[in-house]
Amino acid sequence: MNMRVGIGYDIHKLIDSSELDFKLAGISIPFEKRCVAHSDGDVAIHALIDALLGATALGDIGTHFPDTDPKYKNADSTVLLQHCLPLLKNNGYSIENIDINIIAEQPKLSPYIDLMRNSLSKILNIDKTKISIKAKTNEQLDAIGRGEAIAVQAVVLVVKSLNY
Repeated sequence: MNMRVGIGYDIHKLIDSSELDFKLAGISIPFEKRCVAHSDGDVAIHALIDALLGATALGDIGTHFPDTDPKYKNADSTVLLQHCLPLLKNNGYSIENIDINIIAEQPKLSPYIDLMRNSLSKILNIDKTKISIKAKTNEQLDAIGRGEAIAVQAVVLVVKSLNY
């Protein structure tokens, strides 16, 4: 069995807005801010995509979904994540586990952790027990600590089938 690890990181600026939903891991969370992004700004899914593509040496989110391409303007990040699944499968990889850190001062995310895990479980068609999501603050330090940004770290372990 061939195991590989990938790490992903993403950060987005936060701005006051009632125009678009604040999305994390495929769910909408009540919040008076939103991420500045070309797509829907789901920073958790963006970091996860980079981790999956990195583990399998299949590029990165910018290669597959460039922010210079108008077709990805306001794109649903869950659709982008779903696009990655055949890439993994066609190269013989399956997801063994996912570990995600969401770093933000606000909103308080603990009430949404289970919903986010359920969402990713459905999107990726893997058992929820393979997905860990933790919410952290930056102890009021730097742009994240001042509530100006949100960042996510994602680590994945993928396994390559012996048939490949």
